Amino acid sequence: MELADFIDHTNLKPTATVSDIQKLCDEAIKHHFYAVCVNGCNVAVAKKAIKESPVKLAAVIGFPLGAMSTKAKIFEAMDCIDHGADEIDMVINIGWLKSGMFDAVREEIKVIKETIGETVLKVIIETCYLTNAEKEEACSLAKDARADFVKTSTGFGTGGATYDDVVLMKGIVGDELKIKASGGVKDQATAKKYIELGVSRIGTSSGPDLIK
Repeated sequence: MELADFIDHTNLKPTATVSDIQKLCDEAIKHHFYAVCVNGCNVAVAKKAIKESPVKLAAVIGFPLGAMSTKAKIFEAMDCIDHGADEIDMVINIGWLKSGMFDAVREEIKVIKETIGETVLKVIIETCYLTNAEKEEACSLAKDARADFVKTSTGFGTGGATYDDVVLMKGIVGDELKIKASGGVKDQATAKKYIELGVSRIGTSSGPDLIK
């Protein structure tokens, strides 16, 4: 596979304009990236921009804190799908995880996955806020809840993806779930290293730079 096949070309900035999203989609089409990833308010714009191209459309929910109610996350996910999203990237309730409320975290992921059905669900565990034990627990919960991916980061926390975190996550999910590395992936060498470690998708706002 080409490097472009791994890239979720991303713009989640609060200041992103319609023109910015159009540019994001144009770049994704030009470089044959796997997907674009946008905030919910930009889903309809992005869907129109990618038109009939093979580029997929991912939308984030519960972003970037993960602290919304489960009902709000479900509504947001379905609204994104109704407007054309092919994939959903959700942030877990980090506070619940750190409180030891593992059943609640698992159930939230499970009900969202059941609600969206065949739509791909990526679970953002926001590794920068977690101990290694909590990262392992989060990956196990996502696996139990039948998510499709675990994802390292929102890009809005205190840190992004790291090699060590990907190795840890791979050790828990194996081949049952895929892994998305996101946050701070800005050059080709770093991206290729993540792929060697078993990553199936890379979330980055630097897609064109990665493939030059």
